[in-house]
Amino acid sequence: MPPRVQHLSELELAQTADIEHVGGERSFRRRLMELGLVPGTRVELKAVAPLGDPLELLVRGASLSIRRADAALVRVVRAAPSPAKAATTSPAKAAEPAPRGPLKATPVRGAQ
Repeated sequence: MPPRVQHLSELELAQTADIEHVGGERSFRRRLMELGLVPGTRVELKAVAPLGDPLELLVRGASLSIRRADAALVRVVRAAPSPAKAATTSPAKAAEPAPRGPLKATPVRGAQ
């Protein structure tokens, strides 16, 4: 199956993709590329604002927020899940909360 090409604005939460093309006017393309959105770079959609705009992306370890209209001009290819990450994280384990032991009261010095 060939990789699915879509726009950055169409990604779902926590989905990763590789940038294929940055569109728009020259000054706009330059601004996005200066922020790290260059072809070949992997991005992840981290969060979406309550009203749907802007989008928070993880780009090269840094958080970046851009408008949905700007993200619609960036063409991406969905990234295949890495085998190492898929092997270590199972959907059942990821949903389970970490076990917690009983809470213990710690005495405060000087308190009576």
